[in-house]
Amino acid sequence: MLIIDEYFNKKIEKNTYIALGSFDGLHLGHMSLINKSIELAKENKGYSMVYTFKNHPKTVVKGATPPKLLTSNEYKLKLLENSGVDVACLVTFDEEYMKITAEEFIKLLIKTYNAKGFVVGFNYKFGYRNTGDVELLRKLQNKYGYDLVIMDPLKYNDEIVSSSVIRKEISTGNIEKASLLLNRPYCLINTVIEGKKLGRKIGYPTANLKVDNKYVIPAVGVYYTNIQIDNVVYKGITSVGTNPTVEGKDFSIETYILDYNEDIYGREVYLYFIKRIRDESKFNSLDELVSRIDLDRKFAEEEKLHAVFLKK
Repeated sequence: MLIIDEYFNKKIEKNTYIALGSFDGLHLGHMSLINKSIELAKENKGYSMVYTFKNHPKTVVKGATPPKLLTSNEYKLKLLENSGVDVACLVTFDEEYMKITAEEFIKLLIKTYNAKGFVVGFNYKFGYRNTGDVELLRKLQNKYGYDLVIMDPLKYNDEIVSSSVIRKEISTGNIEKASLLLNRPYCLINTVIEGKKLGRKIGYPTANLKVDNKYVIPAVGVYYTNIQIDNVVYKGITSVGTNPTVEGKDFSIETYILDYNEDIYGREVYLYFIKRIRDESKFNSLDELVSRIDLDRKFAEEEKLHAVFLKK
């Protein structure tokens, strides 16, 4: 897969069929657009392309509050490559870019990337102050001669699949529904840091994940997870919260990894959330806490490895 990380400075000679959108999460709805661009490219012996941003546009728009993210750029690229996309264009949305008019944006895509077709969602907006929409794309179609596919909203139980819905499900602990809408388990990627090492004292040492509040964090509770270390996957029990039994005050994400004893401080891991086991609880003693974790471990041992794993 060819990766383009700056806007309109690398020309493509082969015809391209471009899926346009923000694509945070690459959920089922997003993938319906992307798969359509792949289909069109194959039919016309061209390249499929996904054109999106490194940063959310609301990080630049004054007065706007950017949403918590579902995917890092690194993970997004891995997912796109895994889907079979030929070209991924991730550009920086800045003040200069923000001023590009809607028609100029389409002209630049045609001129630079030899765009012969666009695939967009029903509510797609683009250009300066979001003045471009699907109606403008229809009007410009005759002028510039490109194919245009406008995808209907994808629904799950009569609800439109969207990044905002998935963020809500994750942040309220409904991790299994979020996974259905994503078509894969929700994943946090970050570095293992040193914690207070209290888990070692009760026979359950944990790997503490560095918390990045830029991303959606699952609701406080205990989860069955899968953790990918390099290219090997292990079962895990992950606590999201403050560890009230030991009078914890700092928010943390820590995972007990089944059948694993190596030191992984400073290493990057992929943490996949599979099922919510229970709420966070304050137990009357460490013995009560250990007894509950024993049950959590039994739950994890009986579960399968569910995640879709990508090579690091």
